[in-house]
Amino acid sequence: MAAEIVNPRNDSGTEGAPEEPFDPVFALHRGGKMAIQATVPVRNKDDLSLAYTPGVAKVCTAIAEQPDLVNDYTWKSQVVAVVTDGTAVLGLGDIGPEASLPVMEGKAILFKQFGGVDAVPIALATTDTDEIVETVVRLAPSFGGVNLEDISAPRCFEIERKLQERLDIPVFHDDQHGTAIVTLAALRNAAKLTGRTLGELRAVISGAGAAGVAIAKFLLEAGLGDVAVADRKGIVSRDRDDLNPVKRELADLTNKAGLSGSLGDALVGADVFIGVSGGTVPEAAVASMAPNAFVFAMANPNPEVHPDVAHKYAAVVATGRSDYPNQINNVLAFPGIFAGALQVRASRITEGMKIAAANAIADVVGDQLAADCVIPSPFDERVAPAVAAAVAAAARAEGVARR
Repeated sequence: MAAEIVNPRNDSGTEGAPEEPFDPVFALHRGGKMAIQATVPVRNKDDLSLAYTPGVAKVCTAIAEQPDLVNDYTWKSQVVAVVTDGTAVLGLGDIGPEASLPVMEGKAILFKQFGGVDAVPIALATTDTDEIVETVVRLAPSFGGVNLEDISAPRCFEIERKLQERLDIPVFHDDQHGTAIVTLAALRNAAKLTGRTLGELRAVISGAGAAGVAIAKFLLEAGLGDVAVADRKGIVSRDRDDLNPVKRELADLTNKAGLSGSLGDALVGADVFIGVSGGTVPEAAVASMAPNAFVFAMANPNPEVHPDVAHKYAAVVATGRSDYPNQINNVLAFPGIFAGALQVRASRITEGMKIAAANAIADVVGDQLAADCVIPSPFDERVAPAVAAAVAAAARAEGVARR
């Protein structure tokens, strides 16, 4: 059924017509949520001659002779392209490029508010992998980084990989890596709170899409003991003959315990549940987890395990919702990551930079660490600067920084 469109004000012009109910969401979005703003004045002919012709020709000529000067004399080194094809938008799915724009605008204003990074939403009218790659490559001279957003799996993996191979600026698919980074930060603090290390934990991930695959790989990279991933057909394992190439690789990397069967089978004795798929996990399956378990049920708006149920059995509970403690929110990661990467003009975002970001987010909690505080609030103003500094330092250490 189509969503009901509510006019936020009665402007039909029909005398005596009943007023439409006021909807603050539509009121806020009218005209869009962002705009381009000049950073220099153009008040008179002298300003005009400096900002545009003839003065601008000097800068153009200098950049033509020394291309790296584009980072000093244009906005390139301070702006990110937020690119989507509208095929995997929030919990809405494939709604197309136009309908994705409100989300991309939202992403752009979060870049600015939380990281001080300018961002431009770009919704593409194609779902073809190679067309998306070619389009972004041709747009890249205008940007210091590319944030891929809401592109469905498994195409998102190939698109990111091909762009990373062809571009010398950071390319980051936030649905994958942002989620993985914040999850690792919360998991580190949860383990610390309960006196364990990552290496002692066995995790189960519900969902083998972009986020689930990235979280599994990243947690193993960070030292997690073991992780099993379940999709709609059960545990992703080597004995399955229905896996696409991405899941086949995942089967080779994960599930050291050799588990097979359903998500419920994997949860028996597990230390960690991570939900990035939707659906509902039966209470009996949660009850079968190990003592002092962690439940990170991140589906929105309905977590895979309701917090009231999770708290019966788990030592730490996190969700993707803002109305419960321990919100796993990507805004804790991507603004600071890009701010740090742009600061040093990094050529890419490495695994070391991602781990540095996760550690920085976890460290912000500090002495406030508690079962209901294993991750900072998205509005904690310490987060983005801490992440940016950690990412910049890691980029220098790994040799991808250019200043």
